Amino acid sequence: MPDDQEKLPRIKSITIDRNLCIGAASCAALAPKAFAIDSENKAVLKDTWREEDLEMLIAAAKSCPTNAIIIQDEEGNQIWPPKT
Repeated sequence: MPDDQEKLPRIKSITIDRNLCIGAASCAALAPKAFAIDSENKAVLKDTWREEDLEMLIAAAKSCPTNAIIIQDEEGNQIWPPKT
């Protein structure tokens, strides 16, 4: 396993702030096992999100133009978006 993968945190939760989501769909394009776009043109988290590659989940969250995807690690620390 490459060194950078060993340093990746384990994800506890992913939340989508539907008030921020504009339906850009970049998350669904990058991580289709984790995200989909619903009938309201908003991102939703699939039950199969844990089957998606960790790096891809983080990349999908980072691709969101409004930072509507919030990722927390097992210790409750927010991985994305960075807290300011």
